[in-house]
Amino acid sequence: MELFDSHAHYNDEKFEQDREKILEKIYQSGVTRLICAGYSIEASEFAVKLAKEYSFIYSIVGVSPNDIVESEKEQEKQLQTIEKLARENKEKVVAIGEIGLDYYWDKENKANQKEMFQKQIEIANRLQLPIVIHCREAVIDTLEILKQNPVEKKGIFHCCPLNRELVKEALKLGFYISFAGPITFKNSKNADEIITMVPNDKILIETDSPYLSPEPNRGKRNDSTNIIYMAEKIAAVKQMSVQEIAKITYENAIKIFQM
Repeated sequence: MELFDSHAHYNDEKFEQDREKILEKIYQSGVTRLICAGYSIEASEFAVKLAKEYSFIYSIVGVSPNDIVESEKEQEKQLQTIEKLARENKEKVVAIGEIGLDYYWDKENKANQKEMFQKQIEIANRLQLPIVIHCREAVIDTLEILKQNPVEKKGIFHCCPLNRELVKEALKLGFYISFAGPITFKNSKNADEIITMVPNDKILIETDSPYLSPEPNRGKRNDSTNIIYMAEKIAAVKQMSVQEIAKITYENAIKIFQM
């Protein structure tokens, strides 16, 4: 059984001491492809570097809403660098992301967040790449931007908030829904309902490592060997085998990332 972790951060400093060892363990566990996600210029560059070093790793590049600089001139530099990274590393950069809106951490720069989101959608469309969306406490504005700025190659709601309206509208727009550790949490009341809402051809799994470790490892540093717990949870809800969910989510990831 092969598994595809559609979103992880091995460019994070939490893996600084044992990155090589962890990545070897991950591959041997059956995770034969994974996406290392950028979120800033530095993280995007590191994601590309790792993707070049490991044949089973691919990368996405982008500036997240929490990594936008204040200066317009510097924002333009960020955008130029992201586009250049994607253009020059076509074999290994498979999407623009993670990008989007986050009103939990910063409510003061909403206008900047929206502008950078839209401009990175434009980059994705120029390069014919999908996008990977970070959405936190910004459902209405995120959906509005996607409706007003159509994404030609669609994309993924990563670590998708368990919000009925978001999932319903995202699916209408043709986006994929990626589930992470929170679907396994004991206090995640509507996880089963949301999982049921997502058709098999639009479902993905991810760890968002090193964050959001699933049960039974909640509170520990996360890594891609834990992807099996998301597959098991979805299999239980959909009354399918874990092998079937692994195959479905693997094939979906291959399709959306145009591999």
